[in-house]
Amino acid sequence: MSIRDVYIVDAVRTPVGKFAGALSGVRPDDLAAHVVRSLVDRTPDLDPSRIDDVYFGDANGAGEDNRDVARMAVLLAGLPVSVPGVTVNRLCGSGLEAVIQAARAVAVGDASVAVAGGVESMSRAPWVLQKPERAFLAGHQQLHSTTLGWRMTNSRMPEEWTVPLGEGAELIADKHGISREQQDAFALASHGKAAAAWDAGHYDGEVVPYDGVDLVRDECIRAESSMEALARLKPAFRKDGTVTAGNASPLNDGAAALLLVDDEGLRATGREPLARIRASAVTGVEPQLFGLGPVEAVRRALAKAGREFADLTTFELNEAFAAQSLGCLAEWPELDPAVVNPRGGAIAIGHPLGASGARLAGSVAHQLAAAGSGTGLAALCIGVGQGLALVLER
Repeated sequence: MSIRDVYIVDAVRTPVGKFAGALSGVRPDDLAAHVVRSLVDRTPDLDPSRIDDVYFGDANGAGEDNRDVARMAVLLAGLPVSVPGVTVNRLCGSGLEAVIQAARAVAVGDASVAVAGGVESMSRAPWVLQKPERAFLAGHQQLHSTTLGWRMTNSRMPEEWTVPLGEGAELIADKHGISREQQDAFALASHGKAAAAWDAGHYDGEVVPYDGVDLVRDECIRAESSMEALARLKPAFRKDGTVTAGNASPLNDGAAALLLVDDEGLRATGREPLARIRASAVTGVEPQLFGLGPVEAVRRALAKAGREFADLTTFELNEAFAAQSLGCLAEWPELDPAVVNPRGGAIAIGHPLGASGARLAGSVAHQLAAAGSGTGLAALCIGVGQGLALVLER
């Protein structure tokens, strides 16, 4: 079996909405359908019936996204009913996992044209109620929020593995001696880079606003923020801690999608690709140190691609927390931090869980196309202790 080259022809995303913000009135399956429809409309030479499969990441899947949101996106977007869809879940890495699975299908010849993406509406994530072990209980029952983090945890899991995500970030700050000031400075830089990228028009070619919603830019960017403002925020997880709402990613809503093809599919699109997929890797770490998951995944992906940190033109590293990102950077001393998140990161842009990986991959592809050549990398930490990375080239 010969392995085919896999190209990213296009990538789109919605503006990222804040929790209870502009996109909170939009169902997640409608958000997913919007980016799929937008992606198809931008490639008019491609007959939608040629799409062999649609892969979508979705981290929660407990609400309106519960019934295979990828297939719902296909139907709601008006694609032919012959186009199938599958939803994948690797928590925060779900969107990138969808891209990797779609790329793998194209590479081995199971598909010639595929759509990959991700979606999350953290605003609309429901509360869930466990079924009682016996009928007609007289007492009160507990509802669990599905917005973020551990719930209905298995009692057999060691307590140190199931700490809150923010406490995991505090552990990384302890491990690497990362101060509150360093975290706040990292967060401030993220907002500044994101605002500058929007002002320069860098996102105009990939962001597709949702019809009927007054949101054309990412909703959480605070261009006016300052070190003084960030310093006033109280620690969120430890009384004397360093992780705050200001140096962590917010709760968000959004969706992203990419068009992946082989050589035959590329000819059918009539377009020049943005980038080519080169390699990927996934690794596991101690669950409470989930934020360091990308460290080894990135090294393995680069090794598979025959590349080194010095070869990177751009590197989109998901900013779940400033402490987590800084912890990863501390373990990559050979990496030039100037290539990391040049257009801002998730602390400013937002982190709609299932969509973020697809957003990162799409951003890398667009940046490589703008540069004309180079090597790019997208990577995320993942709750419960995993890391995922993807290498792109142009």
